[in-house]
Amino acid sequence: MKKSITKDELEFAIFCVECVADEVGLKGNEVYELMMNCPGLNVLDDYVIEFYSTLHTQGREYIVRELIELMRKKGTKI
Repeated sequence: MKKSITKDELEFAIFCVECVADEVGLKGNEVYELMMNCPGLNVLDDYVIEFYSTLHTQGREYIVRELIELMRKKGTKI
């Protein structure tokens, strides 16, 4: 059973999607789909929410760079 997502985690996930979208020039909904369908990894649930306690303490540039790098390593063209 998955744990419930808190309001803070949800807001952070939205922040991550929008920041990555801004960085790569895509719409938020496009990045959301890429993150949810990343080969072998649901980026939002398995990374952003899972490691929220650490990630939310980092700066925007670091978070964006990490997420894009992770998605590319998994084979997502972003």
